[in-house]
Amino acid sequence: MRIFETITFDKPPTLLAAWPGMGNVGLIAMDYLQRKLEGKPFAEIDMTPYFIPDSIVVKDGVAQLPHVPASVFHYSLTPPVIIFESNAQVGGHDGIAIAKAILDVAQQFKVKRVFTAAAFTQSVSYRATPDVLAASTAPELLAQMGTMGISAMPDGYIAGLNGLLLGVANTRSIEAACLLGTIPSYATNLAYPKASLEIIKALGKVLGIAIDLEELESSVEEMDRQLASIEERIKQIFPSMEEQDEEIRDLDEEKVPHHIMERIEHMFQVVAKDHTRAPELKAELDRWKLYELYENRFLDLFDDRKKRPGPSVPGSQM
Repeated sequence: MRIFETITFDKPPTLLAAWPGMGNVGLIAMDYLQRKLEGKPFAEIDMTPYFIPDSIVVKDGVAQLPHVPASVFHYSLTPPVIIFESNAQVGGHDGIAIAKAILDVAQQFKVKRVFTAAAFTQSVSYRATPDVLAASTAPELLAQMGTMGISAMPDGYIAGLNGLLLGVANTRSIEAACLLGTIPSYATNLAYPKASLEIIKALGKVLGIAIDLEELESSVEEMDRQLASIEERIKQIFPSMEEQDEEIRDLDEEKVPHHIMERIEHMFQVVAKDHTRAPELKAELDRWKLYELYENRFLDLFDDRKKRPGPSVPGSQM
């Protein structure tokens, strides 16, 4: 642990934390909050013991190990919050060790509540306004959020440190909750700021603060335009493909774009693990005349320098 600055809060702060996950929903939300609250870095977890690279980076013929992922604590005095962001998920014993290290810092400042954020997939269109669900170790906190329009998450699980931190916090009698923004099932590997926006609104209610949302709202509008373009292309091609594709033959026309986009997302996941399957993905994109909209993301599959924890919407830099 590296400490950059010694800080003092007038009252116990709330800890907010996020790691990469589906749609990068939690990380987008926490990073946006950190920037809008003008958070200042004060500590960092040394990730060297937990980072085991499986490849090297080559640029202009020069080879080197990839950078160790950053895991940084920021603080704001008004409101009193600590925001922890990491761009690397770590599991097993190392994940528990990181969760304990984060909570050691939290306890130094007498933190009483911890919030993480993640995504919850549903079979919905990008046009739908995301709901915000909650899972909490404290029934009282869950009930309080219920009065704010935040519903309890249905039975299931929360993968990774966005969920694990809650369990470890509970062993230390610290109230903890994860806010989950709903996303379309075809968007698990896209940066999905629309759900992040709703999580920030929910956190604003919980913390009693107002956040300038204009920048994030612009990102949402851009994402909506891009997804609308994809859906429109599919709808235009659908009539000529209906007889050739048994999977879509009996689907309601409005559900076809969602089905195709889910299929493409699945193929991206397959190709990320097995590059020999890339021609199949390219053929599917060409079939629906979508390659130009996905081109950057397709090429990024083969460029280690551009691999990110949360892949972007085609054409987006978020």
